Parts: sequence; structure tokens; C-alpha cells
Amino acid sequence: MLNLSLQNKKALVGGSTQGIGFAIAQILAKMGAEITLIARNEDKLKDVIKVLSTDYQQKHTYIVADYQFPDEVAQKTKIFIEENNISTWDILVNNTGGPAGGSILDTTPEMLRNAYTQHLICNQILAQIFVPLMKKNGQGRIVNIISTSVKEPLENLGVSNSTRWAVAAWAKTLATELASFNITVNNILPGATKTARIDFILNNKAKKENILIEEAQKEMENAIPMKRFAEPEEIANGVAFFVSDLANYITGTSLAIDGGRTKSM
Repeated sequence: MLNLSLQNKKALVGGSTQGIGFAIAQILAKMGAEITLIARNEDKLKDVIKVLSTDYQQKHTYIVADYQFPDEVAQKTKIFIEENNISTWDILVNNTGGPAGGSILDTTPEMLRNAYTQHLICNQILAQIFVPLMKKNGQGRIVNIISTSVKEPLENLGVSNSTRWAVAAWAKTLATELASFNITVNNILPGATKTARIDFILNNKAKKENILIEEAQKEMENAIPMKRFAEPEEIANGVAFFVSDLANYITGTSLAIDGGRTKSM
């Protein structure tokens, strides 16, 4: 019998003070998981802790760390594990804010380096920390929040396109390496979603095309078969599926949640 409860499961959720990360933390907590948030703003982390469900008597916690500094992420995460006597782990959700927009030719090496650091390098660090704990547990779930640019590069998002493909290739490789340990690795590819990032993209589009933000939004929505942006909760639902028993035999997969916008197979 399938068990959709996450009671007694421990989950680390990155970028969890706003947007998609916040929505993921909320739904996993509602399912019974004990959430550890990780982000750079301690005040916001404390605010999120207050609103997470504790219906299963969970004790949610957080780690203050900035993904721009991978050594800090590694050190603070290891300290958290040691101080809390943690010997096993269940769920790792890799998520952080997307890189700034712009053409790839105008991108500086430093911009690329920063994006790879925050996404690929920090994902690698967290996997190296938590996978041994998942192996001890006899199972585990890793879900990476990436982008539909994994399937189709998006206009004027050169750094993001380049970085997301690297993360997808890393995840596919990791999925193969970990499958025999009953640890799955899957990706969620959000389309346009109602977050601070979409506001940033809309502003850039409006300025570039010399149109109103409302016009830019309408234009973007019209390119989506469902004619609207996703709610963060709709992206989080995909994560809930991947970490549940429903996805026991699914690994190395990228799921686009984009209202049908991606045209490739």
C-alpha cells in the first residue's frame, strides 16, 4: 500500500524564504516532513518557521548560509548535522534564485562563475554531505529545481540557459550512480511562475521592448497554452510527487511544469 505521508522524514529545502522554495517547504511540512530551511536571511527564515505546519509535531529548523559562498554552505551544513546528532537523511531539495538576464555574448566570465557556484557547485556540496546519510537510511530523494530552459533555451537568459543545462547533466549522472542505493534524483522544470523572478523578467522585457509591464505580461501569458503563469504551489506539487512513494521507480527524469509552453518532447 502506498504511503503519501512524509511523517518522520527529514527534508532540506534551499531558497526557502520566498517563491517556489517557500511553497515547497509548506507542502512538505503539511505532508508531515520535518523541514530544515536554508537561505541567507535569518529574519526571513525565522518568519517561515512560524508558518510551517506542525500537525505531526515536527520541529522545523534552519541554516543561515549564502549560496554565493559554497565553503560557507558546506561548513554551516556540516555544523548543523554535527550539532543535531543527525545520522540519516531523507530528502534534499536543491533550489536557489536564478541568474540575471542578458545575452550570452554580453556575459562576463565572473557572471558565469557566480551562477555555476550558486547552482552546480552548491548542489554538489549538499549532495556530498547528504547522500552518505541517505545511504545509511537505505533510501533518499533528491529533487533539483531548474528551468524549462533545460529543454528549450530561453531568450535573453544566456547565463541561466548555460547553468541549467549543466545542472541537468549533473543530475542525470548522479541519478545513475545512486539508483542502486534506492536514492532517486529528479528535476522540476518550472515555467513562468508568479515569483519575484518573473517580476524581474517582466521589467526587463518591458524596458527592452519599450512597452508597459502589463503588455509584457500579456505577451508572455499568450505564449503559454494555459494563458497564465503558474502559482508557486503548482510547482511545489511536483516536488511532493517526486518525494512520495508514488515516484519510487522514477529517477533521472525532468518534469516540466509550464502550462504546456515547452514545445519539445
